[in-house]
Amino acid sequence: MKRIGVLTSGGDAPGMNAAIRSVTRMAIYKGLDVIGFRRGFEGLLDGDVAPLTVSSVGGIIHRGGTILRTARSERFMRPEGVREGVRRLKEYDIDALVVIGGEGSLHGAYDLHELGYPVIGVPATIDNDMAGTDCTIGFDTACNTALYCIQKLRDTASSHERLFLVEVMGRHAGFLALEAAVSAGAEYVLLPERQFDLQDLCKKLEYAHKRGKNHSLIVVAEGVMSAGELAAQLKETSGFDARIVVLGHIQRGGSPSSFDAILASRLGGGAVEALLRGESGVMVGRIAGKIITHPIQFSWENKKDLDEDMMQLVDILGI
Repeated sequence: MKRIGVLTSGGDAPGMNAAIRSVTRMAIYKGLDVIGFRRGFEGLLDGDVAPLTVSSVGGIIHRGGTILRTARSERFMRPEGVREGVRRLKEYDIDALVVIGGEGSLHGAYDLHELGYPVIGVPATIDNDMAGTDCTIGFDTACNTALYCIQKLRDTASSHERLFLVEVMGRHAGFLALEAAVSAGAEYVLLPERQFDLQDLCKKLEYAHKRGKNHSLIVVAEGVMSAGELAAQLKETSGFDARIVVLGHIQRGGSPSSFDAILASRLGGGAVEALLRGESGVMVGRIAGKIITHPIQFSWENKKDLDEDMMQLVDILGI
């Protein structure tokens, strides 16, 4: 093996640049050349290359976003697109590819592996919904961003005696919403994995009001419903007048936390080492502090469950 490629795909996540830096410098340390592809699989198909060096990845460890940029590629989702991707990789004499991204991105990596091309996946998504790793790159930073915003809302909610509904990202997974709710002391959280009971929520709000609580804060994962929908339901059912805040893409941005910068550095380096061991079609992950690998498909074939104790904490502490 003489040259490897690296790309970032799908939604951006804080720490992607730290992973690019780690892949590049570990590979160069091991005597390999590194080529980056801009705009993910779309850039691979277009031949949008960026040679990476020790200097070119200097100073990026704490930058948000991704210097290679990212995109979703409809073309690469088709069999002919995957075959074209392999052709492009061979055209640039690239012996293996590191794919940094979420579940959809790793599906693309798996398709390359199925055609016999050496590939390693690095999990990077603020949703933290991938099995095979305790935490994905970007999750910790997104949680801290959500907490920072919610803490400020709490001040206003208390001052004006208001009910705030905070909508966070999470279409199919509630890890971010749950973490934000517990850390911010939210009274209630709506999660895609949990059946929502409007009457139960109304009872809790009414109980809090009766015991003299003058403000409340509810965290809503976007996959359950929008904060606007919930506000309308609360108004119609119990007369509660809620203020709505949608955090949106602000959760994706910003410098990675210390945890994410270290995680990305370890996973990026681990990906290169796995390639040099002859592994392919695997995802690197961190389990109980150790860097391990699983078959890429493990990340979506196995369900990653929410922590039941954390969900219970919201119920107990938010009364």
